[in-house]
Amino acid sequence: MNETLRALNRFGLGARVGEPARVRDPRTWLLSQLDAGPPTLEDPGLPTLAEAGAAFRAQRQGLANQDPEERRMQLATSQQVRQAEIGAALNLRVTTDRPFVERLVAFWSNHLCVSMAGGPQVASFAGHYEREVIRPHVLGRFTDMVLASARHPAMLFYLDNFQSIGPESQQARAAARRQGRERGLNENYARELLELHTLGVDGGYAQADVEAMAKILTGWTLSGVGPAAATEPFGFSFRAMTHEPGTKTVLGKEYRQAGLAEGESAIRDLCAHPSTARFVATKLVTHLVSDVPPVPAVDRVASVFRETGGDLKAVAASLVTLEEAWDPERRKFRTPQDWLVAMLRAGPARQVPPVLAQGLNQLRHPLWAPSSPKGFGDMLGDWGDPDGLMNRAELARTAVQRMGRAGVDPARLVEVMDLPVDDPLPALLADASIPADERLALAFGGPAFQWR
Repeated sequence: MNETLRALNRFGLGARVGEPARVRDPRTWLLSQLDAGPPTLEDPGLPTLAEAGAAFRAQRQGLANQDPEERRMQLATSQQVRQAEIGAALNLRVTTDRPFVERLVAFWSNHLCVSMAGGPQVASFAGHYEREVIRPHVLGRFTDMVLASARHPAMLFYLDNFQSIGPESQQARAAARRQGRERGLNENYARELLELHTLGVDGGYAQADVEAMAKILTGWTLSGVGPAAATEPFGFSFRAMTHEPGTKTVLGKEYRQAGLAEGESAIRDLCAHPSTARFVATKLVTHLVSDVPPVPAVDRVASVFRETGGDLKAVAASLVTLEEAWDPERRKFRTPQDWLVAMLRAGPARQVPPVLAQGLNQLRHPLWAPSSPKGFGDMLGDWGDPDGLMNRAELARTAVQRMGRAGVDPARLVEVMDLPVDDPLPALLADASIPADERLALAFGGPAFQWR
């Protein structure tokens, strides 16, 4: 196994032609990427939270508008925001010199995912969510990332917590008096917080814990959403009148009524729970080592998570030290997003053509649009079906054309793939009797390029 290519392809986002020769020590190269601070995405064209909120309101009004022209104009604002965010995010993955860190950004964004597929209105701030929730904390504390996620409008809206009302809250009792019925407690976010974000499905919680957590999180909502509140600043708001009063119990611990602090305390405890360390470590090792994560590797990463209080920089460094990650017998199948980005990096491209970003829809892997709060899978069984492989082969031809050929010598693609000595691909790539475009497309669509 070529360790440099393992670092560039497995931990990174794909080797660039000429790049392996510049990486002297692959493990040091990976660890050095963790020392340059939070991986910000600086682009003055991307919306602020207030601008994303305006697009969100326009989207909601457009969906309800009966006038076709007004509807089109209102929905266009959100669409422009979505396209700008997707373009900026993918371009950074293609051009970054810290590909290990960008892989971590994508991993955590998928772990704490919001989805445009679950609600088109999420499109207005899915990109802002990744920029302002995931990126600042991807090398910081897991707890801080989860707390930021819980307060962001994208998560509050996607998993419905913005409309959850405590059954015994002031607002619910007032509504019951006026309307003769109680307003509802929504458990969606609380359930996913326990099952998908922290403890894991086997993490030891029960339905009673979900219900209690949902009550703790009542009042965590959005400001500036409704027509009457359009002049309010858009963002997170805690509304005491919808918060469930009284003491709640989650995982055997009592949380006394304390408003916003009650929820923050409960989230901190979930993040520090041993089940969370185990769950997170299992997902990370599965992502970076093998579809069947070796138990000793999971144990070591979980131990670092616990001992450092969820320091994600230390956890990332521990992944680099896993000998299982460098075992040549272990391979990971590239997801469609990984495959597309790796192809463009090998190209090399300096920008993602819009048609290729749209190609992720064809490959069933559009950015920020998983079909459920579980996020996208990253295993061979999720993406290695014949239909998916055929789509990659077709998109490879389009990509080669859109990349403008970039003057790439097809024979040099052997630099970015770890091939066995008897592999026939190098001879094919060097065969000048075959048009260069065809050789490039064959390499990108072929079996060797599907693995990292």
